[in-house]
Amino acid sequence: MSSVYTESLNRLIEEFGRLPGIGPKNAERLAFYILKAQPAEAMALAKAISDVKTKIRRCEICYNYSEDKICEICSDHRRDSSIICVVEQPKDVIALEKTGACKWVYHVLGGHIAPLEGVEPGNLTIEQLIERVRKGEVKEIIMATNPNMAGDGTSLYINSLLKDTGVKITRLARGLPTGSTIEYANGKMLTDAIIGRQQL
Repeated sequence: MSSVYTESLNRLIEEFGRLPGIGPKNAERLAFYILKAQPAEAMALAKAISDVKTKIRRCEICYNYSEDKICEICSDHRRDSSIICVVEQPKDVIALEKTGACKWVYHVLGGHIAPLEGVEPGNLTIEQLIERVRKGEVKEIIMATNPNMAGDGTSLYINSLLKDTGVKITRLARGLPTGSTIEYANGKMLTDAIIGRQQL
């Protein structure tokens, strides 16, 4: 790091440089922006970062992000808790919710099965999903894993575990291009996939 800058400024540039998509020049710009900002503005950013790391946890039911033990979606009595939509990441919940077509609850796996990357079924919340289903209140599972090889493999694995439960298992329609991710799909595409979901 440059000896022209102070130690604290160098440290800030270095920390910004760790962020994805932030190169050395952008890290430097961000650090100088913070340096020139009003103290209240800079401290508001610091507090927001601190709050994200200290207040956010996983919902005890669906494993989505929450600031309470139970997230807002799981505690919303207007939702149909007999339908669980299974997604890989919390970002997928946000993408699906933006369509306005979802009246169900979710289950966030925390990723997909990828043995070559060291992600086995036990590293995900698959066991917790099976427990939710076996309580007997679930009528339908909607598999909304990403439409790629890893997402499809994860979906098939979960399907094999749930076959003997008698629960209807559907998958979002293939309005989603194969190889894409739910996070980046547009609202219309997701709405069509939700409405046209198919039984597995």
